[in-house]
Amino acid sequence: MAARPDLELVQADPGINAAADDSGLLDAYSRAVIHAVETVAPAVVKIEADRRGAGSGFIFTPDGFVLTNSHVVRRAERLELTLFDGRSYRADVVGDDPDTDIAVIRIDGPHAAWASLGDSRVVRVGQVAIAVGNPYGFQHSVTSGVVSALGRTLRAGSGRLMDDIIQTDAALNPGNSGGPLVTTRGEVIGVNTATILPAQGLCFAIASNTVRFVASRLIRDGRIRRSYIGVAGQNVPIPRRLARAHALNVPSGILVVSIEAGSPAQTAGMRDGDIVVAFDGRPVAGIDELHRELVDERIGIQTPVTVIRGVEQLRMNVVPAERRA
Repeated sequence: MAARPDLELVQADPGINAAADDSGLLDAYSRAVIHAVETVAPAVVKIEADRRGAGSGFIFTPDGFVLTNSHVVRRAERLELTLFDGRSYRADVVGDDPDTDIAVIRIDGPHAAWASLGDSRVVRVGQVAIAVGNPYGFQHSVTSGVVSALGRTLRAGSGRLMDDIIQTDAALNPGNSGGPLVTTRGEVIGVNTATILPAQGLCFAIASNTVRFVASRLIRDGRIRRSYIGVAGQNVPIPRRLARAHALNVPSGILVVSIEAGSPAQTAGMRDGDIVVAFDGRPVAGIDELHRELVDERIGIQTPVTVIRGVEQLRMNVVPAERRA
């Protein structure tokens, strides 16, 4: 059958379809961010510590416990919290852990909202991340970006290494510290803690699963119990001949520079100049690895430590004690 000459085949412009798709995606992204902000923002608070500075925090339980950074509230004699609706109340520190830069405080007044901690194990690189806080005192400011990396490490103000840090490019500034990093569902996946300046887009948050564990201990005990053995040391390479002679599978160890009088290390017989290479049978290549081993479960438990003294390899038993604040 011959085609009718008065009919023309009309082809859709692909540019128009692409523009419509992009507009739809942007609208969906906007709706997702708006939903997250409307969910979590009423729980976000501004924290003023002795009028010396301000940070952020968020209510995470129905009975008024608030999460923030240790460096926001540490050593503050007076804390004042400002809620989403502008009301201000006194607050008290419940517990503080500088080694993870997490603190729990409690609001002394009525509130209506709290945010839920999500599971940071299911977070994926590339997913949308939204930060809410009070940068430079501008209350309830919102920035968004993506999760840039997972499992980063970051040095706390105490000197200890913090593990399982989330990196994001959601912009943070002074005053954002302690505020929540959330998903598009409004679930908190991290507590914002630091930026690297003058770099842009290098921002970090403490993963929510770490936060959940630390917060539960702070509410229960007011602190995180950790063990110590009483040595001051520095990371040093192990000479190859010693490593071969003793079949060591670490390239470095911890040179003992000094030992605290009456400490577990001194009681065990450790000396200045020893090089610690293993703790409880596990190789330790440096101070950070030893710190990871010195958890509260070690307190009072006899534990073998392997050291290199001169050209000899020695094994001694140390009983870690509770670290004093």
